[in-house]
Amino acid sequence: MGIVTPAAAASAATCTSRLLHYHAAAGTDRRHRHQLRYSASPFPLSLRCGSGRREAAARALLPVRVTPFSYGVDEDADDHPREECGLVGVVGDPDAASLCYLGLQKLQHRGEEGAGIVAVGGDGKLKSVTGLGLVADVFADPSRLASLPGPAAIGHVRYSTAGAAASLRNVQPFLAGYRFGQVAVAHNGNLVNYQALRNKLEVRGSIFNTSSDTEVILHLIATSLSRPLLARVCDACERLAGAYSLLFLTADKLFAVRDPHGFRPLVMGRRRNGAVVFASETCALDLIDATYEREVEPGEVVVVDRRDMSVASACLVPHRPRRSCVFEHIYFSLPNSVVFSHAVHERRTAFGQALAEESPAPGADVVIPVPDSGFYAALGFARSSGLEFQQGLIRWHYSGRSFIQPTQAIRDLAVKLKLAPVRGVITGKSVVVVDDSLVRGTTSSKIVRLLRDAGAREVHMRIASPPVVGSCLYGIDTPSEGELISNRMDLDGVRREIGSDSLAFLSLGKLHSIYGEESGDYCDACFSRKYPVLPTLADPVAEPEE
Repeated sequence: MGIVTPAAAASAATCTSRLLHYHAAAGTDRRHRHQLRYSASPFPLSLRCGSGRREAAARALLPVRVTPFSYGVDEDADDHPREECGLVGVVGDPDAASLCYLGLQKLQHRGEEGAGIVAVGGDGKLKSVTGLGLVADVFADPSRLASLPGPAAIGHVRYSTAGAAASLRNVQPFLAGYRFGQVAVAHNGNLVNYQALRNKLEVRGSIFNTSSDTEVILHLIATSLSRPLLARVCDACERLAGAYSLLFLTADKLFAVRDPHGFRPLVMGRRRNGAVVFASETCALDLIDATYEREVEPGEVVVVDRRDMSVASACLVPHRPRRSCVFEHIYFSLPNSVVFSHAVHERRTAFGQALAEESPAPGADVVIPVPDSGFYAALGFARSSGLEFQQGLIRWHYSGRSFIQPTQAIRDLAVKLKLAPVRGVITGKSVVVVDDSLVRGTTSSKIVRLLRDAGAREVHMRIASPPVVGSCLYGIDTPSEGELISNRMDLDGVRREIGSDSLAFLSLGKLHSIYGEESGDYCDACFSRKYPVLPTLADPVAEPEE
């Protein structure tokens, strides 16, 4: 990609039967194949865009983020998309809830506004503790965690968006009772046919207590005519369209489910005592001494029975093309995680190296990262270009939110509290600043001003991903397309807006080349606007007669 020209824009499960699966007895290699039967007739709520008219109408929805929430603009917030959820599940350990708590702490970056844990007690009853705030805040009272004893638990952290932040009802895991007992669910992703499903369910008498798309899944399970619960879960999930990694917990089983495209990550590991652990990232497994075994495959349901610790695997749907979210490697996941079978820090280093090859900065003196997520990309850029790598910006993690300050002048000073320049690295230098992404441009413009005020002779901005031009439909909190700076301006317009001497993004073609033959396995809709699954138009709901 030119520096001053306009911006350019592991295999899935192969089982063809949704419920053909094996059962592996705990501690043995015996695998018994059998088949469950249930109705597989098409459900009228499934995603259907068969006609050109409906497909065109569905595509017309794309400029607006399709989600039950909306994105609230905070000019002083970190200028990155936000991952909305993180999951942890443990079965087979007497301290399951405590292990979930620790795992959620490690996944705090995936959601900072609400957290919860549901555990199975010794009496077989499911108990829930949820709250608003950080994991440590929600469980600050030791009695809350102590109230969740038992050998199995699932946990959830989330980012909420406008209208939901103040509502405890939207904090997961959700716990519900139906005619066959209790079930809890935790969800990472976003359903693009949520409104269509909800409208139909409400017409049939379902009552919703939250504004979350996750609640639809519980209603589909409760109204399914299939038996047993595994068949109900599969029956519900085949009606869903979009992104979902799910954990279900009942009195005796834990279910881990991943959508057929594998948009969001979900991994499986095992502790030395035989306990099985599921998590959104492997960093959570590492913290609680669980050994990573494998991904939950796209379209797969893994069932762990806590009574004998047997593990069963079912194919949820026939094979579909894998479309894992490339932004997990670019920004969301921690660099010490393995996500989609790749070490995240290695991916980010490769992005930086490719960026230096494609858009070098001749005459620059030093390369600095935007902390913390730009670190490995900047390291790769420096290695490839032969420039000195330095930490020229220090992030302060305890500053709070600067928008509460009473005047703009004070708010501008508060920016220096969040990011402080190291003048000895910057003064008099031509500086290359490497960040992982550029969304609205607000943070980048402040960084450029900060560096100039600290005495930088030149500031060259390098972005280790392509320009973000499309909103995400699959579980990432992104601004509307009108707020995406690269969707409104060409490359030089963006450069002038943020005030840098030069600006370059990693091109989409270069990004694809890093993944090679796997490039088609990743969703890059935020860069290309090629959406693997279109939103579903909700059918009109007639007003009932009085």
